[in-house]
Parts: sequence; C-alpha cells; structure tokens
Amino acid sequence: MSQKKKLTPAQKNEMFWGWLFVAPTIIGLVVLNFYPIFNTIWQSLCKTGDFGLGNTFVGLKNYSEVLGSGEFWQSLVNTFKYAIIEVPFSVAIALVLAVLLNRKMRGRSVYRTIFFMPMVAAPAAVAMVWRWLYNQQYGLLNHVFGKQAAWISDPNIAWISIGVIGVWSILGYNMVLLIGGLQEIPHDYYEAASIDGATGIRQFFTITVPLLSPTLFFIIQTRIIGALQQFDFIYMVMDKSNPAMDSVQTIVPLFYEYAFTYGNKGYGGAIVILLLIVTLILTVILQKTEKMWVYHG
Repeated sequence: MSQKKKLTPAQKNEMFWGWLFVAPTIIGLVVLNFYPIFNTIWQSLCKTGDFGLGNTFVGLKNYSEVLGSGEFWQSLVNTFKYAIIEVPFSVAIALVLAVLLNRKMRGRSVYRTIFFMPMVAAPAAVAMVWRWLYNQQYGLLNHVFGKQAAWISDPNIAWISIGVIGVWSILGYNMVLLIGGLQEIPHDYYEAASIDGATGIRQFFTITVPLLSPTLFFIIQTRIIGALQQFDFIYMVMDKSNPAMDSVQTIVPLFYEYAFTYGNKGYGGAIVILLLIVTLILTVILQKTEKMWVYHG
C-alpha cells in the first residue's frame, strides 16, 4: 500500500494562497446564493409571524394555498405568454442582425454599439421611455400611427406591449453573443459552398445555423430562464390600478407583492419555489433536446 505523498513547503504555500484567493468567491456564493435558497425553502414551509418574526412551521400548507389560487395560475400563464414573445423574437431578430453586422461595412462598430445600448441602460430609464411611447394621450406611437391605442391598459394587447420591451432590451446582448459565435466559423466553409453554387440563403441554413447552434442553445436556455424571472418592466411600467394588470402580471411580481408588500413571506416563498421547480423542469427538457439539433463539430 503506497503512502500518501507529502506536500513540499512550496506546494503548501501555493495551496494556501490559492484557497485565500478563491475564498471571497466561495464565501460570496454561500452568503448570497446558497443561504437565501435554503432560507426561502424554510420560509415557504412556515406561516409568517407578526412583523416577520415568530414563524410557525405549517408544512406544505402554503404550497396548497398557492396551487389552489387562480391568481397564481394566471400569473404562470402570463409568464409563459411573455416568454413566448421575448425568447423566439429576440433570438431570431438578433441572429439576422448578427449576420448583417458580421460583414465588412462602414460604421459597423457604431451600429453594434447602438443595438447594444439598451442592454446597458438602467431598467428604470427604459421603463420611463416606454411608458411615454405607450402613453394613450400624448405617446409617440399613437402620434405616429394617428390612433388612440391603449398599449398598456388594454388587456388584449398589454402583454404584447410588455413583450416588445423585453425583446428590445435584450436584443443587443443576444446579437453580441451571436457575432462572437459567427466569428468562430471558418470562412473556408463559405468559400467552398460558393464554389459549389450555394446561394447566401442556402449557406445560412446549411452552414451558419448548424455551426452556430451551440451558441443559439446557450442563448435560448438562458433567455428562457431570464424570461420566467421577468420583473423590472412589469413592475415599473404597469401600475397596480392598471385594468390590464391581471393579464400581464407574471410570477416574480406576484411573489414580490406577497413577500414584501403584504409581508407574507411564507406564501411568497412558496410561489418562488414553485417557479424554481418549473424552471428546472423546462431546463431539463431543453437539455434532453440538445442532441437533437445542436451540432458539436
């Protein structure tokens, strides 16, 4: 039986400094990620006491109440409606823009910067601008189209209007990632396809999309997770008194309302844990489909 090799003083010193440098990250993960997760799970199993103190363990009662609430299911439906607009449209438009802006053209860097600017803008500023654009009385959109459309107060179109904001705000981020993926594709493939007589459209679907599929998969997966957690625009664009609020409110604003406005952290915790379960299920399903369309060449 071989004896365990002892570390030299130099190796011990290197290991010490290595652990010292990664310690802040590990502590940050534990304090800012792992502890809140387990604390939320515990809160969801308790009835919140007065002033948030003296919680009483009630088991799965909060989950039973949430699952029996029509408000929760409507919010879940609204969440999926928002994701259906944001994810496919933001990815498809970003892919077209990435292909166009990956070519040699004058002012390419300027165009890339313009499309990426919404990503670095503060959500509050974005919400204020879009509230003005959507304003029924003096909004720019109604002025341009010559109508008096209630973009964010009509239940039939409000959820689409919020989805448009989501697409616009994330477009630049998706585009930059896709440009990075495009630059990894060897140009030789396109030259060979041109010699064989393949058109630009044919090259796009037979070369660009398959070789870009790993990047597309990453973007789609992260955007689905992000869309399910949408909060900023709905919270800042929609007022609580808005008649279209019920058709727009997603899961996270509902969680915020119960946990922080009403102070019922147990009920709010159950809502967000159920959202976590839904997100995990969708992620697993997406991972299972990866081999069906993602090309790892």
